[in-house]
Amino acid sequence: MQADKMDPAEEPPSMLWGLDPIFSAFARLYVKDILQMTESTQVPGIYFYNLHPIYKVDVLGTVVYKREREDFFCYGVDDGTGVINCLCWKTDLMKEECHPTTSGGKHSDGARGGFNPVAELEKLRRAQQSRCHLEIGELLRVRGPVKTSRQQREIMASTFYKVNDPVMAVQIAWMMEVPQLYRLCYDKPFQLQPNETGDAAIGPLNKATNILRDFLKQKSVTSFRPYDVQELLQPLISCQPQTASADQEPVAGPSACQQLRQLLKEALQILQDNGTVYRKVKSQDEVYHVTAHDKDLLIAVKDIIREDSKREKYAEKGCHIMHILSAVRQRYSLNVSKAALELVLKSLECNSDIVSTSENYYTMF
Repeated sequence: MQADKMDPAEEPPSMLWGLDPIFSAFARLYVKDILQMTESTQVPGIYFYNLHPIYKVDVLGTVVYKREREDFFCYGVDDGTGVINCLCWKTDLMKEECHPTTSGGKHSDGARGGFNPVAELEKLRRAQQSRCHLEIGELLRVRGPVKTSRQQREIMASTFYKVNDPVMAVQIAWMMEVPQLYRLCYDKPFQLQPNETGDAAIGPLNKATNILRDFLKQKSVTSFRPYDVQELLQPLISCQPQTASADQEPVAGPSACQQLRQLLKEALQILQDNGTVYRKVKSQDEVYHVTAHDKDLLIAVKDIIREDSKREKYAEKGCHIMHILSAVRQRYSLNVSKAALELVLKSLECNSDIVSTSENYYTMF
């Protein structure tokens, strides 16, 4: 493969990579994404996925080819999205051949009840060989840094072992966990907070949004009107400085009440955009429903998935999120956004009411 280089203009400074928690973790990426990551121009051996600096990964897959040398195993691991070469070095115990030990008398002493360190070491060596010597078709988990050798992307294993998974429990758990990691971490680009980049401190709008979000979460509010939460933002208006230069007359501006209403309006709009709240019916009586606490919405979504999953069209893969959104808007409320629906689906999945069969597809658990 041709190793792509990151555009220096887009690449975050290397001094800031440690601020990304993914940098110090073994990233559980799909093999396809590992093969397509772009390499850093600042530090060879560091790669980027969505601007996240990555140099070590964690992969679970099936061995599709193998090669053995005196010092290492070379396994081709297929996770369903692609195949990557894994170089697994042998330890000193694994390099020893399984020949009979020369200390036969000591084995017999151990058999009579005494502790025999030579026999125990032999057991340990055999156990290690059985876990690290894989055949084609067996399941391998491997962790280690990513390298590019002769234009070929590969994993230099620091840890590897055979996974015994007769009922596929490990693979199913992995298939459920990795998409969640992508949604919560990997698919969100690495961004620094304003204070970390030297920009101005967090503004009143962001403070107002955080205040409302924390209040709705702590008080378990199900619905509210703007005037119910307006007083929460009053300190933000009172604290804003109003200054004028010595040679200028004060300029008339919006009153404190107008500023408060405008700030509340903008904060509520942000909460609507990210799905935290929504308006079931748009009318002069502004009633906002808190998505995470709206039991009627959760029941409506669950009923839609339960009913439509029985149809032949959706029996195999489940219902796509856009189909669910369309059904919710037809049967429950036209004003439910995709962001709000994603929060509902996440809550239902965490409670094991539904399960994600693949990316953006859901069915009953």
